Amino acid sequence: MAAPRPDRIAARLVRLPPLLWLCAFFLLPFAITLKISLSEPATAIPPYLPVLDWQGGLDGWSSFLEALNFTNYLTLARDDLYQAATLGSLAYAGAATALLVLLGTPIAYALARAPRRWQPVLVALVVVPFWTSFLIRIYAWIAILKQEGLANLVLLKLGVIAHPLVILNTDAAVMIGLTYAYLPFMVLPLYAVMDRLDPSLREAAADLGASPARIFWTVTLPLSLPGIAAGAALCFVPMVGEFVIPDLLGGSETLMLGRVLWSEFFSNRDWPLAAAVAVLLLAIVVGPVVLFRESLRGGEDTP
Repeated sequence: MAAPRPDRIAARLVRLPPLLWLCAFFLLPFAITLKISLSEPATAIPPYLPVLDWQGGLDGWSSFLEALNFTNYLTLARDDLYQAATLGSLAYAGAATALLVLLGTPIAYALARAPRRWQPVLVALVVVPFWTSFLIRIYAWIAILKQEGLANLVLLKLGVIAHPLVILNTDAAVMIGLTYAYLPFMVLPLYAVMDRLDPSLREAAADLGASPARIFWTVTLPLSLPGIAAGAALCFVPMVGEFVIPDLLGGSETLMLGRVLWSEFFSNRDWPLAAAVAVLLLAIVVGPVVLFRESLRGGEDTP
């Protein structure tokens, strides 16, 4: 049997650190969360049962495994609150993602078509919000959207409205916050794809008599679909589990899984049910990522 080649050994060593990182900071925490989700709440430290007795041997393992159950997942499936929170998270994230595509596509297109000397400045303006704390930016929207805030003040001065609008603590405020917070995640990958498009394709379409609008719809947009898919995945996945925006900008009826998860952990002290919500949230966000990877793989396999 031949010894492994040095280049193969080096390749395995290069892959080892990220694998260890994933095992330590993803697989192990997920395994702990999954175990807690199969437990029952208890007035103890930790606040759930069963807890594995490492000195119990095989009998300890046997009693530990027998005590695990799927009661929390049955609760999630039967309780209207968790069903509404799941559907609400998907609805908010889906609607905000669609809105981000509508807003981010023309912005990315304008960045890609801007003169080269201005593109770094324009991209920097898109990235500038990341230089400020996310929490501070959301608090700023509270000052903007409240009844005596900047938005109502401007609309009243322009004569658009006669009385201040109730925007804060509504679904509209949540959508505004989600769109604002995640717009750069849509614009940047889409700009990266559009910037690499071969300009000769647009020139050929123009030589054949296509108008600028037709060139965009028939040439630029179809070739930019990978960027749209990447941006949609980058936005949809974290928005499903968003907590800060619906908690600060939404009302008491704004149900999302992030708020339910926080409430179960810190208000109800029901760690097993909260862990089950976390596993459900992970299952929801993994789906779009897997579909996106499969779509990319299918595009690579297409001749």
